[in-house]
Amino acid sequence: MTEQSAPTTAAGGPSTGSTARGEQTRRLILDTALRLFRERGYARTTMRAVAQEAGVAVGNAYYYFGSKEHLIQEFYAETQQEHRAVAAPVLARERDFAPRLAGVLHAGVDVLSPYHSFAGTFFKTAAEPTSPLSPFSTESSAPREASVSLFREVLAGSTAKLDDELRESLPELLWLGYMGVVLYWVHDRSPGQVKTRQLIDGVVPLVDRLVGLSRLRVLRPVTRQALSVIHTLRH
Repeated sequence: MTEQSAPTTAAGGPSTGSTARGEQTRRLILDTALRLFRERGYARTTMRAVAQEAGVAVGNAYYYFGSKEHLIQEFYAETQQEHRAVAAPVLARERDFAPRLAGVLHAGVDVLSPYHSFAGTFFKTAAEPTSPLSPFSTESSAPREASVSLFREVLAGSTAKLDDELRESLPELLWLGYMGVVLYWVHDRSPGQVKTRQLIDGVVPLVDRLVGLSRLRVLRPVTRQALSVIHTLRH
């Protein structure tokens, strides 16, 4: 069974009712997949199982999501949108760099927390350099840039004063740091992943201090050298 053509209006476009039903089906498939990922792990969850649990034909599941990887890419996009929404209050309230950064990092952990149970098995796949699920892959470029953009907002809305060259590169460096926090969170078995929270609270003041020191003339050559190395590794 495959997805049927949507009913159209007199103008030739899809009807509002059909569009709404299609979105409901898409949402159902995604929510079912995420539940199965939590319950069974990523590797043991198949598209057929997702379709069966969602009560739709396998063809319908593939109509909305071409593969498990497409489901995860949608998960990336949705969690990034939620991350921005959860972080919005602290970004609206704070102007100092440190509380803005801490708020965004904690918001990211808040958003990911419901998925901690399957994060370990999923990370084994995402950690493969050639995997489309890698946060560094071409397929992940849209959610990656959305996340970098959030850290760009952390910096742009703050009163932080720093070296001009560092200002340009810092949002991506902060995103890389966030990836490190996520990696630690994946392996954090402390109750409620409290150690991840402690890591954030301990590292942010250090980052804040280093950002401020970047303006010192004596440290500018070191800053430029570090940025040059990072640029080389990135490209």
